[in-house]
Amino acid sequence: MAHSEDLLVLKNFIAGKFVPCSSYIDSYNPSTGDVYCRVPDSGIEEVEAAVRAAKDAFPIWSSKSPWERSQILNKLADLIEDDLEAFAQAESKDQGKTITFARTVDIPRAVYNFRFFASSILHHTTECTEMASMGCVHYTSRTPVGVGMPPGVVNVVFGTGTKAGEALVCHPDVPLISFTGSTLTAQRITEKSAPHCKKLSLELGGKNPAIIFDDADLSQCIPTTLRSSFANQGEICLCTSRIFVQRGIYSEFVKRFVAETKKWKVGNPSDPTVDVGALISKEHLEKVRSYVKKAKAEGARILCGEGVDSLALPAGNQKGYFMLPTVIAEIKDESCCMQEEIFGPVTCVVAFDTEDEVIKRANGVKYGLAATVWSSNVGRVHRVARRLQSGLVWTNCWLVRDLNLPFGGVKASGIGREGAKDSYEFFTEVKTITIKH
Repeated sequence: MAHSEDLLVLKNFIAGKFVPCSSYIDSYNPSTGDVYCRVPDSGIEEVEAAVRAAKDAFPIWSSKSPWERSQILNKLADLIEDDLEAFAQAESKDQGKTITFARTVDIPRAVYNFRFFASSILHHTTECTEMASMGCVHYTSRTPVGVGMPPGVVNVVFGTGTKAGEALVCHPDVPLISFTGSTLTAQRITEKSAPHCKKLSLELGGKNPAIIFDDADLSQCIPTTLRSSFANQGEICLCTSRIFVQRGIYSEFVKRFVAETKKWKVGNPSDPTVDVGALISKEHLEKVRSYVKKAKAEGARILCGEGVDSLALPAGNQKGYFMLPTVIAEIKDESCCMQEEIFGPVTCVVAFDTEDEVIKRANGVKYGLAATVWSSNVGRVHRVARRLQSGLVWTNCWLVRDLNLPFGGVKASGIGREGAKDSYEFFTEVKTITIKH
């Protein structure tokens, strides 16, 4: 346990200033199991101050030209990039993810996102039509719903969902909610925001299938499917957790996939040779482990990982929340491990025979976020992609994103889309103006 004088104490950021809070929550370093910082336990009062600051800042920020806003976003990208290593270290310490992942994926992606939207803001156009018979011209105007960079434009309020989250969702002066998290929490948000008719963008869970046909290039498929299963400890909403392999290549795939899985190194996230860091919390680690226990109790076979192989950790990480990448086979589609989002380094491998059969099985969950299809048959790839109930389909690849294109899920995986055009439409209100001359 860290001494109190060593602890980092976070503050809320409201109206351009760091503001202390009256009560705090302990935050643990997932790789050591020790408290490393204290986070504000905010409530209605702090949320009210942040909303008021945002309202005060809105007239200034919304009246800035696209060019001015673009310059500010680019400056933000520069500042993040200048301190990339410090951000990567902080992200790894807070989340338990490997320093390599934070350094090469998370922080560079944040920089890229700011630069992308700094550019796209300059290229949006409005619509215009003419009704000559009526002597009228119609055009559209878009006005921002949210706020941006002067003091009060960006406010950070830490806290729990039941206190800070609920206060924000229920606030009458918050016109829209963008949320990434669990389907259960999203249901609560939907209920609480409904009386205010708020716009919602909900990016939720997934139970993402990989469909591997017998003509797949396994030299590409196996390393990519390893990443899609275990990257960031499997704590990515887009991770693959159900792998359907055509029966003709099932045995070969499983043998090679398990052998490669065993090569993934679990350990101290700051070690650049480590592939798998710690899970986010002790409670979440126990939850993920419980799924493996349930699968075993149902008669499934654990091919490697949790409960099968031994995990050796450095001395300083013995109390951390670590788990070996785990592969489960011989499991029924009805099992909770095949139906529910586990959000950890666990994936299930099952065999299939026909195209129609695997599409039906892949669609047989409440989620519909992402899917991957592996085949060298172009016609089949297009056919299967069209029939999958999924917001995203990658074929012969995974996690290749173009921010111009829509991102989001169907069914219990969410509402709405993100992307250049979609985000523009969500975060602005459109107004149709008719001029009679």
